[in-house]
Amino acid sequence: MKAKDIMEPLKAYLAPDDTLKSAVNKMKVCGRGEGLVGVKGMVVLDADGSLMGVVSIKDILGAVIPSYLKVTKLGGFTWDGMLEEMARKVADKKVSEFMTPNVISVPERAPLMECADLLIKHNLQRLPVLSEQKKVVGMIYIRDLYYAIVKVLFEGEEICPL
Repeated sequence: MKAKDIMEPLKAYLAPDDTLKSAVNKMKVCGRGEGLVGVKGMVVLDADGSLMGVVSIKDILGAVIPSYLKVTKLGGFTWDGMLEEMARKVADKKVSEFMTPNVISVPERAPLMECADLLIKHNLQRLPVLSEQKKVVGMIYIRDLYYAIVKVLFEGEEICPL
């Protein structure tokens, strides 16, 4: 099987000028296969539809937590309302300010073993899938690869509930 066989087709994306608040909203309401609502990361595309970056939940948390606290152990802070206050302060920050710009991606025809290798080697949760024209056509989530393995392991068998 190839990347295109298990990818989730691209339904929504972020623009570099989207705000953190609108990015969170898009990620919250974006639908996935199997009736799942909400995603933990989305691609950022420029006006031509070219891949510029990815925004994940970790990127959003990084935008909210002040940089001087990133080097300090947060366990020592007990300030009530601090997270909420910081979230409100960065709500209008642009996606381009906190996205991950250097994105690992795969072509549609990439073998699944290559996809699995990249996800594991780089500790990723998702891989954008590119067409021959280098445009994002879908996303492979680590869960998609897991389901591909389950399908192979139980081919022709019924999966028994515990």
